[in-house]
Amino acid sequence: MRPEPATSIKRPDQTQGPDQTRLPGGRTSRDGTQPTERRGRFPERGPLPERLADFLASEPYRDASGSGGIVRGPDPLTGEFRDRFAANTAADVERAYESARIAARTWAARPVEHRARVLLRLHSALRRHEDLLLDIIQFETGKARIHAYDEVLDTYNVCRHYGVTAPRRLRPERRRGAVPGLTRTEVTRTPVGVVGFITPWNYPLTLGATDLFAALVAGNAVVHKPDSQTALTAVIMRRLAIAVGLPAEVWQLVPGENDEVGPALIAGADGLAFTGSTATGRTIAAEAGSRLVPAALELGGKNPMLVLADADLEAAVAGAVRGCFASAGQLCLSIERIYVHADLYAEFCAHFAEATRKLRLGAELAYGPEMGSLAGPKQFDRVSAHVDQARATGAHVIAGGHPVPELGPFFYAPTVLTDVPEAADLRTEETFGPVVAVYPVASDAEAIARANDSAYGLNASVWSRRNGMAAARQLASGMVNVNESYIAAWGSIDAPAGGVKASGLGHRHGVEGLLQFTDAHTIAEQRLVPIAPGGLLDQPRFARTLTSVFGAMRALRMK
Repeated sequence: MRPEPATSIKRPDQTQGPDQTRLPGGRTSRDGTQPTERRGRFPERGPLPERLADFLASEPYRDASGSGGIVRGPDPLTGEFRDRFAANTAADVERAYESARIAARTWAARPVEHRARVLLRLHSALRRHEDLLLDIIQFETGKARIHAYDEVLDTYNVCRHYGVTAPRRLRPERRRGAVPGLTRTEVTRTPVGVVGFITPWNYPLTLGATDLFAALVAGNAVVHKPDSQTALTAVIMRRLAIAVGLPAEVWQLVPGENDEVGPALIAGADGLAFTGSTATGRTIAAEAGSRLVPAALELGGKNPMLVLADADLEAAVAGAVRGCFASAGQLCLSIERIYVHADLYAEFCAHFAEATRKLRLGAELAYGPEMGSLAGPKQFDRVSAHVDQARATGAHVIAGGHPVPELGPFFYAPTVLTDVPEAADLRTEETFGPVVAVYPVASDAEAIARANDSAYGLNASVWSRRNGMAAARQLASGMVNVNESYIAAWGSIDAPAGGVKASGLGHRHGVEGLLQFTDAHTIAEQRLVPIAPGGLLDQPRFARTLTSVFGAMRALRMK
């Protein structure tokens, strides 16, 4: 789940496909790189669904256009480069902040109940337009429809959760005062103002639109840079939100080139949210720290799956297929390394490879295929390079390991490797594609140790009949799933989702995701007598009295 942000940062560890840069009149981007020229004849896209054709005929890119040059990029299912929108410039971003800041004051002044009702009405609007949303996600990303539905389902979940819980969680909260009975204390929450969002292409609804809802219901406005490849998903969601009562100026879209839009977006923000690489996240964190504004950063991962000695083998194989190949592996929570107890290793590999080879790939804008395309040429190049280099250094491919050009320019077969040596890049680097390596371990303890032997800690999966929870508690990961790959933790919407170590700071979901872009204010009213020397008590008597009071509170175990 990682776009390239915008601070004149060139990300050398690109893992999730960059924001497509402006390509007027040619195929070379501003950084001098050239997308892979996929030679040969590929199947042509069939007729678009009528609802999608009608949406495209409404000129939706105008909603996201600025005053810059035309942005072009490849269609993930045909490889054909096409015009998208006029890029936003730094001046466009500054204007967006000006109007968003004015709108934020009015939006924040409305009762939280009003803001929450907008989310609940949006939930209903999503249901009415579910098929169109699925069409647009597939059109922009190339993923299978069932994985596009994952995003719609997540959006339902987030809309409902914050629409129902935000009024309670944002109302003033009573806290225990300094001295019970004498001090009345409450905590109030106010929005930080305008939050800058930089969101990726791989889950454009979940991370490019749904992720904003907590900030909006908390009373913030947002200036949003969606990835250029998937701007239409942000456009349709914003249109639906406006139709159910969100003021248009509260959600501003400013897609464009990273080194043009990014610095202006970061400079104007009262808070920042970014999903992308760890290298870029470190730079954004430094920028946020220098300005003392909050930042929520979901960064890189190299997620492990542990198949313990007492695992249900059939369930573990099915979980591995889901966890490794959903959205063609272009999911920040995807499993990329599997540690299997030696007693189960040979059987697991045989069944996993067989199940992987049976997956149905396809480009249809309809339910049916079990895996879709990679999103574009750079991701295709990275996946190919990782597999080829691993094979060259001694790894064995037991499933996949090759492109599937008969389906489209960026299709790559789901791939399982064994015997991956230390020299292989994919052993420690995030591939972000349908590629996984399987390793045998002598014990459950070794599986835990090897899973933790990583700079990252985003998501983990443990498979065990009896010992899963005990193992999960020993894993250095922000999210851990027992007998599931990723959806159990991610779908637990009342709990925080995020990473540890180099996988990020802050959270989405839960009360943590709601409050991270608010300021807390403690208001305390002192009654009857002051908590200070003077008046009836001289300093020695004051000290003895307070010491006795706090001693009594300790004896009574008062908070």
